[in-house]
Amino acid sequence: QRQLVESGGDLVQPGGSLTLSCAASGFTLRNYAIGWFRQAPGKEREGVSCISGQGGITYYADSVKGRFTISRDNAKNTVYLQMNSLKPEDTGIYYCAADSGIVLQDMCVKTRSRYWGQGTQVTVSS
Repeated sequence: QRQLVESGGDLVQPGGSLTLSCAASGFTLRNYAIGWFRQAPGKEREGVSCISGQGGITYYADSVKGRFTISRDNAKNTVYLQMNSLKPEDTGIYYCAADSGIVLQDMCVKTRSRYWGQGTQVTVSS
């Protein structure tokens, strides 16, 4: 079955860095747009960053522009989110998701996707 597994979440101090990974099993990611989403306690899920199937188009939420970088290695069937200069407001459960044929802005802004991972916890606190 199709499955996405996130890893790399941790407790980190403000200003620190983390790299999240999203590995696919049961299917290949090369024809899928991939998105990273997060949900903080008491808040709605929001799109953080999304990337097109071949990596040619990317989207970032205004709150993370210049600090986060999304990338993909289709040969490894894995997508990454490099997070730098982390802030307490970045705290939340981070999910990756995959969908085919979707408009990238619909994925990230409307938080729509077909397949979802289980999430990994990121906590930014001193």
